[in-house]
Amino acid sequence: MSSANFLDEIKTGYEAIKFGIKRRVIICAGTGCVANGSLKIFEALKKRLSEENIEVVVELREEEKKEDALHLSKSGCQGFCQMGPLLTILPENYLFVKVKLEDINDIVEITLKTGKAVERLLYVDTADNNKKCRGVEEIPFYKKQRRLVLKECGTIDPEDINEYISHGGYRGAMKACVEMSPSQVCSTVIDSGLRGRGGGGFPTGKKWELTRVQPEGKKYVICNGDEGDPGAFMDRSVMEGNPHSVIEGMIIAARAIGADEGYVYVRAEYPLAVKRMKKAVIDAEKIGVLGDKIFGSDNNFRLNVMEGAGAFVCGEETALMASIEGKRGMPSPKPPFPAQKGLYGKPTVINNVETLATVPIIFKMGAGEFKKIGTPGSPGTKTFALTGHVANTGLIEVPFGTTLREIVNNIGGGVTDDSGRVSPDEFKAVQIGGPSGGCLTADNLDMPLDFDSLKEIGAMIGSGGLVVMNKGTCMVGVAKFFMQFTQNESCGKCVPCREGTKQMLALLNDITSGEGSQQTINMLEKLAGVIQKSSLCGLGKTAPNPVKSTLDKFRAEYEAHIFHKYCPTKKCKDLLKPYIDASKCKGCTICAKKCPVGAISGGVKKAHVINESICIKCGACAAACKFGAIMGV
Repeated sequence: MSSANFLDEIKTGYEAIKFGIKRRVIICAGTGCVANGSLKIFEALKKRLSEENIEVVVELREEEKKEDALHLSKSGCQGFCQMGPLLTILPENYLFVKVKLEDINDIVEITLKTGKAVERLLYVDTADNNKKCRGVEEIPFYKKQRRLVLKECGTIDPEDINEYISHGGYRGAMKACVEMSPSQVCSTVIDSGLRGRGGGGFPTGKKWELTRVQPEGKKYVICNGDEGDPGAFMDRSVMEGNPHSVIEGMIIAARAIGADEGYVYVRAEYPLAVKRMKKAVIDAEKIGVLGDKIFGSDNNFRLNVMEGAGAFVCGEETALMASIEGKRGMPSPKPPFPAQKGLYGKPTVINNVETLATVPIIFKMGAGEFKKIGTPGSPGTKTFALTGHVANTGLIEVPFGTTLREIVNNIGGGVTDDSGRVSPDEFKAVQIGGPSGGCLTADNLDMPLDFDSLKEIGAMIGSGGLVVMNKGTCMVGVAKFFMQFTQNESCGKCVPCREGTKQMLALLNDITSGEGSQQTINMLEKLAGVIQKSSLCGLGKTAPNPVKSTLDKFRAEYEAHIFHKYCPTKKCKDLLKPYIDASKCKGCTICAKKCPVGAISGGVKKAHVINESICIKCGACAAACKFGAIMGV
């Protein structure tokens, strides 16, 4: 469309159709809830409503316009993954949790016909006298957050561009293209203080300005959606839940640097994100938001959605560009930086999903207002994937400067023990930033989480993974897990990363198998320094971080493994000493019969014993024992 006010026309048309809707039911269709059957609930509810002769609208289009109808729609991730599938009912603002197919009858008969809540489907706040919470306004998990990027992920239909526009979508992009010069766009983002949300926190506006001043005619914008950290799903959820916010951010970035083409690089393991991003691009092209002379201006911008090759290293910007070019995803030395010589040798801006989705928010609220949120050095909010030993796992968003204690205890509901019970004494550590990050301990619970504070203690925000660990977690095992991951994902181009991570992993295996020594620790520390200094890309430079961090914070645990051949958490199988608790053993002989190597001896109704030199720790005896008498296997 060439008319600059066509967004108003679309919004007015959408609001006119929505006027006839008396109630809306939103079913979470993020990957987590879909895996738990939310789409089956959607279809079953749709069928039941039809049987009840209740007017149902699934897509708000002019030809579907009905009076006194119910709007049944899907949303992206609503965040409270621990309680999915989630179902929201408006205008009552009910949020039903852990919905099952068998709940549909009560939802229709009790809520949709009478307006009352199905009490058993409401969230119960055990910390507040088992209070039943009607909606997100009353649930602590949501109340303690400040959701900007995620605000609309759980409410709007991600496949309806008209709803995005009705919420003010694409206004920032239109303003940038029609009313502002490229330098003004860059200045706005610089003034906001926005820093990249993908890892290092480089100032976004500065990156754009460095690309803008390059003399090359052809330039590119790339959205890095190759989210590969274990347990991280922030970018995936934004692409699934609000893909148009990402596209709008890319349009503004393109205007800032003078680009006419862009790529959204998405992990192939994210099929739903790929599907919704592709549909969003097609829909944006249809109404003239993408293509030639967008918003009636002289700016052209076309967007391609590309599935990634599935390699963690492709999250590194030079490896990502190589993958787009059809080459093997391997990093290249810098300089030159992408701003100087990027995709196909042309100046390129690369930002991650969350960064780009934040840009329209800045243009909507103003750089000054945005900068009031968070801390002076880290303005705005940050999304985190909260996982591990915590009562409420899920996707959260908080202002920079929020403390770890606030996140774990108030939003996460507290640390859980191995049985799943909340126990405040169980907190041990949080791994932040995935394989590139480090450990935070109880000493850091009241430290504000922002780029600079974490850098001071040798950690980093990273992409935003937060893995909470209780006292039953072996920190040597944690370090080994992340080292195994980075070793597997090393592209092999440079020797320090390819061989160094392999050697560090072998040393960690020595420690957990009881073969470590003081020399093992010395070698780990020496190797970590060499790899950090000499690796080619960020993957290698940060690969030793989990080892260095756990060594620094939990050296006594390493020393217990090495000098006492003992794992304090009893999680390292090779260091367990199998034995039978004589006070529990009834002498039933079942364990002896089940042992494949004859390592157990003892008479009937007499306590049995295990011969450690023969035992292979297969666990057959422990599985067979009805009295829990067998320990250490």
